[in-house]
Formats: sequence, C-alpha cells, structure tokens
Amino acid sequence: MTQQNAIKLFEEKKVRAVWDNETEEWYFSVIDVIAVLTDSPNPRKYWSVLKTRLVKEGNQTATNCSQLKMPAPDGKMRLTDVATTEQLFRLIQSVPSPKAEPFKLWIAQVAKERLDQLQDPELSINQAMADYKRLGYSDNWINQRLKSIEIRKELTDEWKRCGLQDGIQFATLTDIIYQTWAGKTAKEYKLFKGLKKENLRDNMTNKELVLNMLAELSTKEISVVTDPETFAEHEDVARRGGSIAKEARIKLETETGKAVVTPLNSKKHLKLDEEND
Repeated sequence: MTQQNAIKLFEEKKVRAVWDNETEEWYFSVIDVIAVLTDSPNPRKYWSVLKTRLVKEGNQTATNCSQLKMPAPDGKMRLTDVATTEQLFRLIQSVPSPKAEPFKLWIAQVAKERLDQLQDPELSINQAMADYKRLGYSDNWINQRLKSIEIRKELTDEWKRCGLQDGIQFATLTDIIYQTWAGKTAKEYKLFKGLKKENLRDNMTNKELVLNMLAELSTKEISVVTDPETFAEHEDVARRGGSIAKEARIKLETETGKAVVTPLNSKKHLKLDEEND
C-alpha cells in the first residue's frame, strides 16, 4: 500500500487522513471525525462506547474499520481506527450531530478533489503551489520545489523500471546520493537543519534544491544508459550521479566563498525573507 498522510481542516479542526494510491481511497481518522461531530472532551472514549454499541447491534461498519499509522500529537506514528468515505457516511448516521450534513458534504468534496487531481495532474500542481504560497514560500522557491518533485519522480520511476522496491532500497540509494554530494545522509542532513518529522526538501534553500536535482537527474540519466542489474550496480550509479552535483557544489563554494549546505530550514529561511522585505 503506497500511502500519503495529510491533514484536512473542517471548521478549523484537524482531521487526519491517508490517501492510498492503490485503492484510490481516502482513509480518515475516526477519532478525529468523532471530535468534529460531537465536540466531546474525550472522543477516543466516545468512539469506544459507540463502536461497542454498533457491534452489539450487528452493525458491520465498526467491525470493518481498519487501522493505519497516523501522526499522533507526540509526533510519533501510531495505529488508529480509520474509515473510508463510504464507511464514514454510515458512521455519521449513528452520531446525533447538527454538523452531520455539512460534514458529509465536506467529505464528498475532499474525495472529489483528490479524484479530480488524479485525472488532471495540473490540479495537483496548482494545489501544491497554493499550499506552499500560503506557508510563505517565494514564487522562485516554489518553482524549484515543484521541479524537484518532477525530477524525483522520474528517478523513482527509473528505479521501479529496474525492479527496485520502494522502501529500504529507495532510502538506501537516496542516502548515497545525499552523502555523495552533500556529505550527509538524509538523517544527518535533517539533524543539521534541526528537523524532526518535517520534509527535508521542503527545508532546502534554492541552491540546495538545485544541486539535489542535479544529483538525482544525473543518477537517473546514468541508470538509463547503463541499465544496472544488481543493487550494488545501482549503488555505484547513485554515487556517480551524486559526484556530478558534488563537483558543482565545490566549484560554486570556491567561487562564492559560501557553503551550499546550510542549517537554514523553512522557518529560518522564511524569517530571513520577511526581514528583507
């Protein structure tokens, strides 16, 4: 299951959701939905009591709810009950709330927007641009970030073509690319920038993004022409691709006297931009 975690807002209240690319379904946190509908001080207990009652009544909706890992308040990924759009519609009928109807419309709209984006990728790009803009990123940075997403996908598509698996193999090769051009693994890079769960690329400067794009683009191009078969060969290709960006980094640092890899993250970077306005 290829998943993408997201936070959706309904009347300024957070509802955690996971998009499953394989089933093309949103899975929503049931506890978050209960919190929205009931304003209960303990939505977890409310759901526990409701689930027990529904099971006793022979209602299969509660029984069919799955569990997926979602970010908890402490920042850790924890298992929680989730429901699809269809399951949620049935659950909402069991929760007396004046918010039921507007919440149903909200769920339907969230599902429709995602399906529309799958049919028209330009909508996804527009949404990403709006999200980054809302967070305060500059237009120049946003353009670089969107391009980096495209280049990263081309690289992972190439890895998939070669039979590699998303997960540990992708992570290992990505670490090699980072280590080669930036001198740090992804974990070390994030620690250097003071990050925890945040996306590393969302916290790169323009220069870092450009050089990382060069490293990933080079890795993809070398892979296409060499067609590596073993994982060891893929590791070698990743080092070669990263080396091209490393040479560019060293050259740029020599010419400017400034380090490319910096501890700046999005908060510090945005703050600097605000001070310069």
